[in-house]
Amino acid sequence: MKSFLFGLGLGLGLGILFAPMSGEETRSNLAQGASDLADSARDAVEQGKERVRSGITAIRNAGQNIASEVRATGTEPAI
Repeated sequence: MKSFLFGLGLGLGLGILFAPMSGEETRSNLAQGASDLADSARDAVEQGKERVRSGITAIRNAGQNIASEVRATGTEPAI
């Protein structure tokens, strides 16, 4: 994913630099590209956070299940 974003940014930058536009148009395009890249990075971070939350929830539930089994049987569960 990192290499894709790097390549996207590099290609976007080179494309803008070699395009026949005025300085104002070029700056506007660069700002838009940076904004799009930042949005993509935020989305990737949010997806990562959600995966971590899901993993923590799964571990917490498994721990609670094991604790309940130990309390109910008075012995350690076979894992």
